[in-house]
Amino acid sequence: MISTNDFRTGVTIVFDGNLWTVVDFQHVKPGKGSAFVRTRLKNVLRGNVLEKTFRAGEMLERAIIETRDMQYLYGSGDEFHFMDQANYEQIAITHDVLGENTDLLKEGMGITVQFHDGRVIGGALPNHIELRVEETDPGFRGDTATNVMKPAKLETGATIQVPLFINPGDKIRIDTRDRKYIARIQ
Repeated sequence: MISTNDFRTGVTIVFDGNLWTVVDFQHVKPGKGSAFVRTRLKNVLRGNVLEKTFRAGEMLERAIIETRDMQYLYGSGDEFHFMDQANYEQIAITHDVLGENTDLLKEGMGITVQFHDGRVIGGALPNHIELRVEETDPGFRGDTATNVMKPAKLETGATIQVPLFINPGDKIRIDTRDRKYIARIQ
């Protein structure tokens, strides 16, 4: 159990039979009446956001989230197959659970998978990954206007925006949280 007074950003609770993560919270002590906690909760499975007010000190069930390091093996249809790094157990996770960055997955890449009561509830790629550029339009000499970007297709099939000086065969670092180019790797 966890008290609403102990809420912090990122804490996961069970509320109305669903898993919710605290996105934002504010303790309010009005001059008249009792204190309360105003929160924004995000549903872990569906992704919708709920604004809810709790009495200060109200007790809720804290969700125990287990994280495991897994290695991406291969994809087949809508399923992606991973191997647990500790016990070599293999599991299949659907696109819906993993989210939108599945096109950045490369064979052999390590990710963190979250479990609740033995069920997969999510997966997170590393914040920064390095991938090779397969296709992109050539940059033209003298075309050096700041922040001009062009699309580039990566070795995993994903397409992101890169600066004009990036050429096919270059290895680049990408931020997986916002799918942005960070740097070219030598």
